[in-house]
Amino acid sequence: MPMPEWLRSRKGAQTEEPAQWMKCPSCGELLYKSDLKANHEICMKCGHYFRMHAPDRIVSLVDGDFTELGAEIEPGDPLGWVDKRPYPDKLQSDREKSGLSEAVVTGFGAVGGFTVGLGVMDFYFRGGTMGTVVGDRVALLFERARERKLPVVLFTASGGARMEEGMLALMQLAKTTQAVERFRRDGLYYIAVLTDPTTGGVSASFAFQAHVVVAEAGAAIGFAGRRVIEQTIRQKLPENFQRAEFLLEHGAIDMVVERPKLKETLVRLLDYGVGAAQGASPNGRAR
Repeated sequence: MPMPEWLRSRKGAQTEEPAQWMKCPSCGELLYKSDLKANHEICMKCGHYFRMHAPDRIVSLVDGDFTELGAEIEPGDPLGWVDKRPYPDKLQSDREKSGLSEAVVTGFGAVGGFTVGLGVMDFYFRGGTMGTVVGDRVALLFERARERKLPVVLFTASGGARMEEGMLALMQLAKTTQAVERFRRDGLYYIAVLTDPTTGGVSASFAFQAHVVVAEAGAAIGFAGRRVIEQTIRQKLPENFQRAEFLLEHGAIDMVVERPKLKETLVRLLDYGVGAAQGASPNGRAR
């Protein structure tokens, strides 16, 4: 499959876009969009991390081309779900807003010279919720990477399971978990990068199955929501509860990385974890 059109367009000149301003939800500062993009989607005043679209994340990571995998797998309406709006209408609206067909993009590309299976979830498509297509694409990524004996780097961003798909969405926890286990039993290397937010079924499955679990600075990470937990245990939780730094302090993740340093950190981790095991050259890069 050739380079996807969304990747080609994002690799083109960005300076021709009309001027746009964005308001920081944290400090209220008006930010020039091109300046924000140049600063890795981080507020120049307060350091707030804006959530990144999956295509922009991929462009920031891959060295060159990206070969998409599973793009032909698209969602249906298995339950005939209708509330205020039919489920197909919601999907169509999210497609138009995000330019994506589902909440995860998967494929193969090179990161710092290492060919990897790369998956990136997108919170802007139905809150990054995991339905059957997200489960299928994630499982397919691990299966194809296992066949090619390549490492996998997977970025998570999810509000949980897709309620419009009911039990079928919950079944994706088992499907993706089994795919990761098969991948790991073959001695292959998996890095997970948890971004804001990583919650629900994704955090209970493939997000924490990696050899190395990285989190972006300040990311919200957990299973149930803070309010639900406080009401259940009848206690007030710490202010930074379920933040990346809190999880690192309590040993739940391996490292917290600032976004501008993320690619170089991934390259270093790939160098450590892959090395000569894939027939690498003396500098650790794939031939």
